[in-house]
Amino acid sequence: MSLNNILILTAEFPPQPGGIGNHAFHLARELQKNNQKVTVVCDARSRKGKKEVAFDATVIFKVVRISRKNLKLITYFKRVQTAFKYVRNNNTIIASGKFSLWLAAFLSLFYKKKYIAVIHGSELQLYGGFYRKVTNASLKRFHKVIAVSKYTKSLVSHLNLKEVQVIPNGFSLEKIVFPKQKQTPAPVLITVGNVSQRKGQHNVINALPTLLQEYPDIKYHIVGIPTDKEKLQKLALNLNVEKAVIFHGSVSEAKKIELLQKADVFVMLSERTKKGDVEGFGIAILEANSLGIPAIGTKGCGIEDAIKDEYSGKLIGNNNQIECKYALKEILNNYEVYSEGAKMWSHNFTWDKVIQSYLVILNDD
Repeated sequence: MSLNNILILTAEFPPQPGGIGNHAFHLARELQKNNQKVTVVCDARSRKGKKEVAFDATVIFKVVRISRKNLKLITYFKRVQTAFKYVRNNNTIIASGKFSLWLAAFLSLFYKKKYIAVIHGSELQLYGGFYRKVTNASLKRFHKVIAVSKYTKSLVSHLNLKEVQVIPNGFSLEKIVFPKQKQTPAPVLITVGNVSQRKGQHNVINALPTLLQEYPDIKYHIVGIPTDKEKLQKLALNLNVEKAVIFHGSVSEAKKIELLQKADVFVMLSERTKKGDVEGFGIAILEANSLGIPAIGTKGCGIEDAIKDEYSGKLIGNNNQIECKYALKEILNNYEVYSEGAKMWSHNFTWDKVIQSYLVILNDD
């Protein structure tokens, strides 16, 4: 395996939350572990940057942070300036996230390197025709485009790009845990993700009146940044299901695993927002699956790649309460079968396996 000097340009990065950042972090770590030399260029989002400094001290690759300025134009300029500084010493550029795609395409006008785009979904459905045109034009500058799901790949089918390959998102639980078995008679549902329209927690709450008819003691746990918490609280009150809904906010990794192990079914009824925000994959589903927790998810988005229908869970319409009830009943009535299927399915998406596909592309001349 040849050594590559890799520059990753990413729109998000830990310790701040976000699926793009989570993907970029694990990609950088796994590449470095496989004897590739990785440098990550990303933003520092906290005010003083102390969280980022502490986090960056724990990683095995180089991280270059760009502090955000009140004047956005200055921040964009610093991103471009920093990218030009580091592109010279790297032979491969990987871009992930809207502005990173634009920036890498711009760099390609000046430096002959190997340019790889990673597309997740939302950056391809931007609100406003101008931004979409810029993104589409940028993608044509890359030697290779990697889509995290077949659904994401379908979003660029009209561009007739030469090299588009699907490599699913991967997951890695930081703690060793043991899968649970269903013991409580009342179903416990859970969603992990930013409390937002795209993640679809409101669709689950809308289904609760129907589910409560079948399961009077059902509970729904909502874990994640409470962006739309107040809206959902009002919705739950209006539907008279507030006693069945528990908000946890953003939690630690250990607490997240603890809550997952107390749940029976992971539910993510995502939907596309008016601004074009879509679910490109659904990595939280695989994390739950690895603990033996089956999932119910939405058709018509990247979740179709994260759930094997009638094996690791069920795929339904995102706003179909009757389908939701029957999907839940099907899983609960055959829980051991679905739980084992979920565990087996998740094994296909561990980062030690996913990274091998990236290494093939990196070493393919």
